[in-house]
Amino acid sequence: MARRDRKRYRKRVCSFCVDNIPLVDYKDVNRLRRYITERGKILPRRISGNCARHQRQLTRAIKRARILALLPFTVD
Repeated sequence: MARRDRKRYRKRVCSFCVDNIPLVDYKDVNRLRRYITERGKILPRRISGNCARHQRQLTRAIKRARILALLPFTVD
């Protein structure tokens, strides 16, 4: 059996935990934009590196910001 070289990826840390942010705010549009793709989709937790608690808050905040027209639903 040939040994396969497995790439080691660094575990991304939650930026909200590092910055000591207890609650994700839907009005902080600049921070929310980093977690949206160019197509307008929310980045999953395994890519963004957020912890489960902050990822749930982030999803809720992005959806609220979309409804209030602070963020787009899709990009033209």
